[in-house]
This record gives sequence, structure tokens and C-alpha cells, in this order.
Amino acid sequence: MVTIKREHWQALVDHARSEAPNECCGYMRLADGRVEEVFPAENIRRSPYGYELGFKDLMAANELEDQGFGVAIYHSHPRSPAEPSQTDINLANYPNWLQVIVSLADPERPVVRAFWIDGGEVREEPLAIDDG
Repeated sequence: MVTIKREHWQALVDHARSEAPNECCGYMRLADGRVEEVFPAENIRRSPYGYELGFKDLMAANELEDQGFGVAIYHSHPRSPAEPSQTDINLANYPNWLQVIVSLADPERPVVRAFWIDGGEVREEPLAIDDG
């Protein structure tokens, strides 16, 4: 299980809303099963149908991993559920990075879910919100 503070959860949702109708993306630093920091990034694809982290952001995420932190990549689905699309599965090149999806399919009830994607296999990781 991964725990995310309410403020970080809200930061993901706010980023998704600010970039809609395009997908947003970014990365997070994890330690001991907790999201410690959220780093919004630019979706260099600028598309409602996909995302791509730029070189600088991808290298920063790699640096976090090199420093011993866990890494989560997040992106939004402006009009579809918080489930990995076939494109998401095909482009998941970092099996040890958690994939977090923010869905705005129902704008009044955003959904945030997390997944491990490895070799085409998808496994959901429970995500707990810390309101404390």
C-alpha cells in the first residue's frame, strides 16, 4: 500500500484540471511507502491522448531512484477511467516505478489510482489518503 497526503492528492487533481483537456504528467518521490513530494512536469506531447515527460524531468526522476527513493510517474485521463490504457501499458518502460493515474471522467469526483506495470502485466497498488 502507498500512502498519499490529502494535499498531494489534491495537487495531482489540480494539475490534471489545469491541463485539461490535455493529459498532465509529473513524478513523485516515495519513501517507506509514502508520497513525500510531487513534481509537476510538462507534457511535451501536449495531447488529450497521451503524455511524455521531457528529458530534464525524466533525468530528475532517475536521479531520485539513484538516490534510493521510490519513484511514481503520474498522468491524467481527462475523459476516461483511472485505468492503464493499452498505450500506458506499452509505454511503461520502468517496471519499478509506480504508475499513478488521475481520472477526470467525472469532474465532480476525480479518481486517483496506482498501478505496477511490468512486461504488459498490470497490478493495482492500493492507495490510501492520509488526511492527518
